[in-house]
Amino acid sequence: MSVVDAHHHVWDLGVRDQPWIFGPGLAPLRRSFLLADLQSEIRHTGVTATVLVQTVTVAEETVELLAAAEDGDLVGAVVGWTDLTAPGVADELARLRSLRGGAFLRGVRHQVQAEPDPDWLTRPEVLRGLRAVAAAGLVHDLVLLPHQLPSATRAAQAVPGLTFVLDHLGKPPIASGRLEPWARRVRALAALPNTVCKLSGMVTEADPRSWTVDDLRPYADTVIDAFGPRRLMFGSDWPVCTLAARYGDVLAATRELIAPLSASEREEVWSGTARRVYGIGEALTG
Repeated sequence: MSVVDAHHHVWDLGVRDQPWIFGPGLAPLRRSFLLADLQSEIRHTGVTATVLVQTVTVAEETVELLAAAEDGDLVGAVVGWTDLTAPGVADELARLRSLRGGAFLRGVRHQVQAEPDPDWLTRPEVLRGLRAVAAAGLVHDLVLLPHQLPSATRAAQAVPGLTFVLDHLGKPPIASGRLEPWARRVRALAALPNTVCKLSGMVTEADPRSWTVDDLRPYADTVIDAFGPRRLMFGSDWPVCTLAARYGDVLAATRELIAPLSASEREEVWSGTARRVYGIGEALTG
């Protein structure tokens, strides 16, 4: 079965710093991670395409990610960044899509998790930007914390024409073993038809030194039940996942978590959902 890795990153510290990797416990990430490194990791795993996701709120990074996608045969889609609060969002998206590799731009993301305002997503200027993303035929990836899920739900209600993709299950507190209020909030988001979830980022929300698949299972089961396989997709979150697991370990854990699903449902999680949501293998329209 072919696999689409719907969430990974690359960065070259020789090009620019990644300020976020200098936090506590992040020392193993303080080096460059390139597409060539990922290709070495995924050899013999069945991964045939990936979604390359932004890491910093720097416009030039998106330009570089698009060029990287154009240069290789692994990346099938790019989730970049643009300032959603800027009046000229539509023009900037059009500019990015006119660049080399611009056809790979399939979504945008903002580091909502870093915003002190829990209602940042529902600010009028942000909703205006999200509507521009929808009009461009792109999706919006959500990287946020559990207390920001209600705002994401209201944003998804306000912009029904935009697909919202929840990264990392909304970062539930797996290490603590608590399900609520995260589970209630993520179910409210999943109740909206224009929402999708990535089965990603779990190993780093668990205890990175001693996590087990059983630690992850209640959280995976929650989103499997809430979203259903046709709105779930696998993502490795490489290289961030390497803080807690090897690439193969993440694949193996996902395989175990979705084992109760039927063969056709597992295929949706492994590749079908990502191909539909990000238009992998299709010409960009909109």
